Amino acid sequence: MSSDCKLDRIDLRILSQLQKKGRITNVELADAVGLSPSPCLIRVKRLEKAGYIVGYGAQIQLEKLGDVQIVFTEVTLADHRREDFIKFVNAIRDVDEIVECHLASGGYDYLLKFVTRSVSTIRALLKACWNATSALKSTSAT
Repeated sequence: MSSDCKLDRIDLRILSQLQKKGRITNVELADAVGLSPSPCLIRVKRLEKAGYIVGYGAQIQLEKLGDVQIVFTEVTLADHRREDFIKFVNAIRDVDEIVECHLASGGYDYLLKFVTRSVSTIRALLKACWNATSALKSTSAT
């Protein structure tokens, strides 16, 4: 199964089930999609190999960690040269508090999702990014 092949309805059901319950056992998954365990496991392995499944993760109940702030920040770059995009991505790549980064079009260039203990932490992180790269024009938290 190559990454450009078409998925059948069983493949789509497998992906849907795994997206809902990443820790489902193969036996439970096979039952949910109407296959026996062996062919189900073969399909899952093929989907992984073809790149449709890139990993498995845990969903975290952030409130259990205490007082947590989730802030979305719009970032506009000063210029739109390739080097500016690269500088910006390199500046934020290792910032643990940034859990999502989306390239956008329109009024801003990136939408960042921060998860941190305080808004002041986000301000400090943005200031550090601003100092690390001259590519930033503006930021706006929403």
